[in-house]
Amino acid sequence: MGLSLQKGQSLSLTKQNGDSLTNVRLGLGWDSAVPAKKGFFGGSKTVEIDLDASALLFDSAGKHLDTVFFNQLTSQDGSIRHTGDNLTGAGDGDDETLTVDLPNVSAAVGHIVFVITSYSQQTFDMVKNAFCRVIDDSAAGSPEVARYELAESGRHTAMVMSKLSRNGNGWSFQAIGTPANGRTPGEVRDVAASAL
Repeated sequence: MGLSLQKGQSLSLTKQNGDSLTNVRLGLGWDSAVPAKKGFFGGSKTVEIDLDASALLFDSAGKHLDTVFFNQLTSQDGSIRHTGDNLTGAGDGDDETLTVDLPNVSAAVGHIVFVITSYSQQTFDMVKNAFCRVIDDSAAGSPEVARYELAESGRHTAMVMSKLSRNGNGWSFQAIGTPANGRTPGEVRDVAASAL
């Protein structure tokens, strides 16, 4: 289990020996907070929650450069990859993941902001146990480095979860947790930019 961060806290992505992490995976997960519905033949069925994880890339001045999401699974420089769209939020663990090859992120990129949006406009009062975590895929066993558990809920349809920012020759991770409204990452771009 990685370091548990609170909203606003940040962590340098540096190993104990001083080396920077190179390959990280950002996992995002959530569960339905809506009570299960009774089925026609008995039993129950959990309400499916379809949220989408995306990465918005900005330069150090806050200019938007690129977006990685369900319709563009790879960044223009090839360093960030979305592993695919989860349409239900079912199951334990990460519902959607993005991998980041940090040394190969374009030098123009100063910040990578991770957002969750609801294309179907389901609101975050229908969501529980939302989290964001950083996994070190450059280390044996891919240990979790940091985790941010979202405490807020509400009638918003998007959330700016966290960001990676260049920190000298390395990177840092910050928990954000800012609510927004939008069906796609483009619709929450301004809120994401304000978190820089």
